[in-house]
Amino acid sequence: MKFVVRLFPEITIKSAPVRKRLTKLLTESLRVRLKRVHASTRVERDWDKIDIEVAEENPALAREIIDILACTPGIAHFFQVRRHSFESMDDLYQLAQAAWGAQLAGHTFCVRVKRSGKHTFSSTDAERYIGGGLNQHNPSAGVRMKNPDLTLNLEIKGQFVDIVEQRFSGLGGFPVGTQEDVLSLISGGFDSTVASFLTLKRGLKTHFCFFNLGGDEHETAVKEVAFYLWNRFASSHRVKFISVPFEPVVTEILQKVEPANMGVVLKRMMLRAAQRIAERGNIDALVTGEAIAQVSSQTLPNLAVIDEVCDKLVLRPLITMDKRDIIDISRQIGAEEFSAAIPEYCGVISVKPSARVKREEVHDQEALMDAAAMEQALAGVTVQSIDQVMEDRQRERPGPQVYSALQPGQVVIDIRHQNERELRQFCAPADAEVITIPFYKLSSEFVNLDPSREYLLYCDKGVMSKLHAAHLLDAGCANVAVYRP
Repeated sequence: MKFVVRLFPEITIKSAPVRKRLTKLLTESLRVRLKRVHASTRVERDWDKIDIEVAEENPALAREIIDILACTPGIAHFFQVRRHSFESMDDLYQLAQAAWGAQLAGHTFCVRVKRSGKHTFSSTDAERYIGGGLNQHNPSAGVRMKNPDLTLNLEIKGQFVDIVEQRFSGLGGFPVGTQEDVLSLISGGFDSTVASFLTLKRGLKTHFCFFNLGGDEHETAVKEVAFYLWNRFASSHRVKFISVPFEPVVTEILQKVEPANMGVVLKRMMLRAAQRIAERGNIDALVTGEAIAQVSSQTLPNLAVIDEVCDKLVLRPLITMDKRDIIDISRQIGAEEFSAAIPEYCGVISVKPSARVKREEVHDQEALMDAAAMEQALAGVTVQSIDQVMEDRQRERPGPQVYSALQPGQVVIDIRHQNERELRQFCAPADAEVITIPFYKLSSEFVNLDPSREYLLYCDKGVMSKLHAAHLLDAGCANVAVYRP
């Protein structure tokens, strides 16, 4: 199998040294990610493209590669191509006819040929010969050189030709790690999740900072969201997940701050803490999911009061976006159901928040707060590599029973994300009873299942199934185990 990757246009217009560096980093990222699905994958960069070849012909493997390429920042689009040998231009026409003839009915088209090596014909000669043959022997709407319905691409190298079988859209943006590190304040909701995705897409190496206001269950849910974003879009680079136990600060706010100012003070305290954490990690900017006027603390006057406590650059990718557009992006990247399943855990929501707080009042009320609360929160910070957060959570709990073969009466629950189910079919035994409940819905839907039956959780690597089986056991559900065939 072969794929040809085309660079995002903003990469191609950079100066030669910058373009070379960005292309090299994208190539390295693809090499890391693709070798995980097939060790023999070859990734080679050229000036205007990246070639990917795998010796094995396998439709399931092709789907995995396509999914990775579609989710890797820095790619404008990519092609799945098939390589053939040829001896004459008529051979080229016959190959083109076999690949595209059935698609031409009622459509205008043009043929584009890139050629390298020594041949008795030019690229233009090949385009005319192949295009003329296709037009003559198919019910097309004719050849159109500008804005055709279909553009048929061939690339000739010596006595081989690569014929494009399918074209796929890429994510755009810049390769992860080509820009600086940032620290994203993530709560797991739509806004902070999409903001984190947008910074990853733009090439920023995005670390995650979570302020725990809702306890252990909330932290686990947010870790799952962060892990999903990293694993899907940026797994070529290691980033950190940082958790801050913010209950002491919240307690001080509830006791010392007037309700109208609580939301703004909470954001100010979070920025103060995030700045100190970023300084420890030599990170120059913070990221939030705030959008103008979405809630009272996000009006321009209140944002100005919030920002004055922080010397770091604060990036707000969603600042002018509508909520509907944010949710649409969340759906497109596969994170909508994650965020929808996470309730609001803000313990300082005021009944009557102010859309224009008075700076002097905020300063006076903050002065009443015990500074030791912030130091206590920062002393309790935990830092983990993002690829370890799920394993670490699973190790903290007693391990559930693991079955390698199904027993009579057991039911398998496929807890994988929809994207994973589409990529890899679950080959259960023919007589197995299998139901589907995504892991982010398990806690709410498991209680509705028949308590007299035993349920075995399944996922590809076993990490998420063990973690959630342990959660359910902790919640008193004794009829749950793990299936690892």
